[in-house]
Amino acid sequence: MEELILITLIIVVVVLGIISVISGIIDIILFFSYIKYNKIQNSSNKTGVEVAKEILQYRNINDIQVKTGGSFIFGNSYSHYFKKIRLRRLTRNKTSLTSIAMGSQKASLAILDKENDKDMIRRIKITPFCFFGTLAFIPLVVIGFVLDLIFFKADGIVALVVTLIGLIFYILAILLSFSTLKSEKKAQHLACDLLKELNLANENEIIEIKNLFKLYNIQYINDIIISILQLIKEILKILLKITQIFQKNKH
Repeated sequence: MEELILITLIIVVVVLGIISVISGIIDIILFFSYIKYNKIQNSSNKTGVEVAKEILQYRNINDIQVKTGGSFIFGNSYSHYFKKIRLRRLTRNKTSLTSIAMGSQKASLAILDKENDKDMIRRIKITPFCFFGTLAFIPLVVIGFVLDLIFFKADGIVALVVTLIGLIFYILAILLSFSTLKSEKKAQHLACDLLKELNLANENEIIEIKNLFKLYNIQYINDIIISILQLIKEILKILLKITQIFQKNKH
């Protein structure tokens, strides 16, 4: 039984490694596509900030700020808690396709939030647990290792408990990934509709913006696959640990 679990675990780790490499390649493609569309001027001659503000005003949303975010830490994002849309410095003041794509999509997330979209509500509720849970999990692993070493003679009992806690975080991360994908796609569709409705982009530009959004969606799906594989890996680690503890106590 232990050998079977170990072999399965190795296979999952290998597949996880391959998917991670694919994810890295997608990141590179997405980065260059982002830059490519950031060099193409849009027909409305408006920046991402201007488009975001115009959309928010059009939908009578007046309590959301549009700010510049870091190029790598926050990126293009919408925060329910800070009532803020952050746009990268790379695109904030550019009159490019990338700029209006990001500005309109993040403004659309704010609209979904205001309209109490169910996927957006779920995303907002789960996000703090994933963020603070991940931060708390790192010291828990260290504490578990020390306790096992000192009090349980490296039997791995505390480590097993910590792994079980980690399992909960992985499940939450998967739920968050699904909610994020759904809400992002809804915001993308809404953004394209609003860009048309307000004459901020022509038909050809909408097609190119949709192509950019598709790349983001592929990455979201890839992240979900990685999260599921991580979950399977943690389950197998728990089964392996239980088997090892059982066999040790048996002897």
